[in-house]
Amino acid sequence: MLTNKTIVLGITGGIAAYKAVDIASKLTQAGANVRVIMTKSALEFITPLTFESITGNAVVTDMFQTNAEHRINHVALSEIADVIVIAPATANIIARIACGMADDMLACTVLATKAPVIISPSMHTNMYENSITQENIAKLKERGFTIIEPSAGRLASGGYGIGRLPDTEVIIGAIQQTLGKSGNLKGKRIVVTAGGTQEDIDPVRYIGNRSSGKMGYAIAEAARDRGANVTLITTPTALAIPEGIKTVTVRSALQMKDVVVKATAKADVLLMAAAVADYTPKTTAKQKIKKGAGGLTLELVKTPDIISEVKGKFLKIGFAAETQNLLANAKKKLASKGLDMIVANDVTSKGSGFGTDTNKVTLISKDGKQESLPLMSKREVAEKLMDRVGKMIGKKR
Repeated sequence: MLTNKTIVLGITGGIAAYKAVDIASKLTQAGANVRVIMTKSALEFITPLTFESITGNAVVTDMFQTNAEHRINHVALSEIADVIVIAPATANIIARIACGMADDMLACTVLATKAPVIISPSMHTNMYENSITQENIAKLKERGFTIIEPSAGRLASGGYGIGRLPDTEVIIGAIQQTLGKSGNLKGKRIVVTAGGTQEDIDPVRYIGNRSSGKMGYAIAEAARDRGANVTLITTPTALAIPEGIKTVTVRSALQMKDVVVKATAKADVLLMAAAVADYTPKTTAKQKIKKGAGGLTLELVKTPDIISEVKGKFLKIGFAAETQNLLANAKKKLASKGLDMIVANDVTSKGSGFGTDTNKVTLISKDGKQESLPLMSKREVAEKLMDRVGKMIGKKR
């Protein structure tokens, strides 16, 4: 997604400037061509050499800096940029851009570009909440700038409040979403489920499974990065909520069904990557069950078969996590649940089980076609799946 994309990273004079090193590093590792512009104030916090070492490109710090590659830097960088990202963005740079000023290299580049601009504010809480700053941010939003809301936490001043630079993953997520707005799933409404449901036994115990949610989250992000409007319905996981994705958290199979029904009312695609429990306790104890001398017997009842019961004209794609007879069991589910496609994986296979970052799957369509993918990252699997989804949507309609 980021390979060969030119990203101009603007860094301003805030204490969070050091975090921009990780942003530049992660973008470069993802194959992006990162061009850094630093304001004079940013130079007080970190040196250009750090970014030059990471990106392999010269850092621009001065409006009139001599550069053999780009003689008129603000014009050249503004023209080659696929996206401009300012992180951290101080109240000062936000104010100057809102007023259309071009008094330094970064502001000048923003004024000259036709590329999308992403701004990630980072400053003391009082400065961020000041009505002037909020008016400037609102003005930029109206003009089409993307604003990443700052996170809350402990500030450099020692206090606690909103104004911290978000994690690198959030910022990169916003970049990917921005770059993918014209992708093959532009405007499509896609619902993805993720994680393993939790069926309560009592207030402290539940029946669950080993699903980490990683596959579902990777699918949601891949769909987002191709321009889709994504709703992620997830159980509690250890994963960060993806940027730019409407996320609803549920616990039980019944809760998931209710949310899926509402979310798919106008959906184009439903991808049921969640590991939904097949059974749930018939009754849930109101108090913690104490350990007795004997064993504990639970009466279980079937949970709703969500993907079978949800009706609509949308594409229905299911997952079959199996431990034996992979293809036979997957094909049986494909037919019995009325799916358009099923993604089958043997969870006992090395690198393909719950909690791993990789997966080895077979894609089986209702027309009988099947494609076995080699072991690859879950994000790569998600991309392959989105390739198929893009081709299938038109046929479904």
